[in-house]
Amino acid sequence: SPDRLFEIVRQLQGASMPASILETEVLPARMSYGPELLDQLMASGDVVWVGREPLASNDGRLSLYLRDQIPLLHAPSPAEPPAEPIHDRLRAQLAEQGASFFRDLYEAAGGRNPQDTLDALWDLVWAGEVTNDTLGPLRAFLWGKVKQTTTSRRPRLPSASPPSGSGRWYLVSSLIEGPIDPTTRAKALADQLLERTGILTRDVVAAEGIAGGFSAIYPVLRALEDAGRVRRGYFVEGLGGAQFATPGSVDRLRQPSDGEPLLLAAADPANPYGAAVGWPDSPVGRPSRSAGAYVITVGGDLAVFVERGGRRVLTFTEDEGMLTQTLEPLRALARRRRRFEIETIDGARAATTVLGALMVSSGFVDSYKGLAHRP
Repeated sequence: SPDRLFEIVRQLQGASMPASILETEVLPARMSYGPELLDQLMASGDVVWVGREPLASNDGRLSLYLRDQIPLLHAPSPAEPPAEPIHDRLRAQLAEQGASFFRDLYEAAGGRNPQDTLDALWDLVWAGEVTNDTLGPLRAFLWGKVKQTTTSRRPRLPSASPPSGSGRWYLVSSLIEGPIDPTTRAKALADQLLERTGILTRDVVAAEGIAGGFSAIYPVLRALEDAGRVRRGYFVEGLGGAQFATPGSVDRLRQPSDGEPLLLAAADPANPYGAAVGWPDSPVGRPSRSAGAYVITVGGDLAVFVERGGRRVLTFTEDEGMLTQTLEPLRALARRRRRFEIETIDGARAATTVLGALMVSSGFVDSYKGLAHRP
């Protein structure tokens, strides 16, 4: 329901994630999701999205925010902003005229190649300067293709905007009016991170890329501790001594793990590995929080990492029982992909490994390309 999605967005506010996994992995992992639900929240003005940085292969990182919280939780990108003349013309159009459609931006940019305007617009999107009131153009940017114009004459702009230029575009700065008191902002950030992670450590804050790092919110955490809203302690081994947790999070940590396996996109904010917690060592490869990669945890412990594309897998346990628990998540992942063939596990031919043998016994087929799942 929209109410459930609203609560999910409230918890995810400010988390940076690849746009390509937002609607395919992150939101479906938390609810029965349909794109119309997020469209509804954006149409009502309750939720906004902001680009964070470009990624390769028609992708980029973004964050979601509740509209009334963005002044407190969002910070401009520290990277150098795009600075070509066409970028300045687009900024001027949006600053002077407010929210604009692509045709207006195209004319303001000089009316040359529409693709040039589109490219410059998306430069500003991934720099966090411009956003749209719908996700339609983002979906088109991720999954659609825009035909390049090569004629030397001035191209004629089609009557309809290109799909990745549709909707109304506006400056993110228009959502942030007036100066924000640093203490108020620090408290909002601390509350948001506690809501999302339960336990705050120096590494968690560093992974969020917050300006000023842990020291920026440490005074707020101490004040929350004095007020009894958080506890300070050594709750998670290996995460340092300065750990602050909500009472509910501490209670959950003390409960025995259910030991259930969990399949997550590696870049999902709920995956602590590679962010709040370092990746375990592997002699044959290094995992990453890249779009298209997955982790499988068992009882919270990392068991398997599946590289983007599924061809290579790394394991982080020798416990055969733990590896057996990863089989159903691997089958679920295979069912979701049109092509899923694991060529190597821990650097060896997949079928010759312990996990590979378990996969074959559970229905995977050893083909000349690797282990494939046949439904």
